[in-house]
Amino acid sequence: MLRVEGLSHAFKNGTESTLVLQEINFHVRKGEMFALLGSSGSGKSTLLNLMAGLMKPTEGHIYIADHDIVKMSENKLAEFRRTHIGFIFQAYELLPNLTVRENIELPLVFQSIKPSLRKQKALKLLEQVGIPEKAELFPSQLSGGQQQRVSIARSLITEPSVIFADEPTGNLDTKTEEEILEILKRLNQTMNTTFIIVTHEHEVAQQTQHILTLRDGKLESSFRPNREKSDAPAETHAEEVLA
Repeated sequence: MLRVEGLSHAFKNGTESTLVLQEINFHVRKGEMFALLGSSGSGKSTLLNLMAGLMKPTEGHIYIADHDIVKMSENKLAEFRRTHIGFIFQAYELLPNLTVRENIELPLVFQSIKPSLRKQKALKLLEQVGIPEKAELFPSQLSGGQQQRVSIARSLITEPSVIFADEPTGNLDTKTEEEILEILKRLNQTMNTTFIIVTHEHEVAQQTQHILTLRDGKLESSFRPNREKSDAPAETHAEEVLA
């Protein structure tokens, strides 16, 4: 579903440049729940922005559903994001003047989908995230966990190839975090949706099927919790990471 090949990125400041990612290679399988784990400054946020097409890398290629997004023009990339990529944000990013249902429908508005179909899909997704009774409320009337459920539903409305979740439980208490992770795991299984979760929490990463760890802009390890008993250096997993 997603392949990253020879990815490096540097930020320029005048005549100087700072290398933040160096020779990153990995792949994510279709329907996989994948974690990108790293501490602050590890490069994971930059990698997320590159994979989501929000930035262009200095070197390398990023393939989503066999499309090299690095080669796309800005207009083509914007169109591609609307149909192939979904986002879940730490701060929910819901529009306060729209109802829950309208927030979920919003990505389909930009695709000129009929209002009746938008409403039908939004209500179905609200059932899948467990809050169908909140459809006509506003975000301010919801708890943090409920707002994140709305964000999850919105990310799924276009049936994207991949969903990027940026610290999706970062603003939640422990109990609500567990509930949100269970929802993501269930949706991953029932809808075969590919999730890439960016997190600094080992407990969150352990709930996924594949963990990629970044340290100082380099791939430190690639680890499948259900198949391996301990982390190992990325070099020992070269065949798996590059397959």
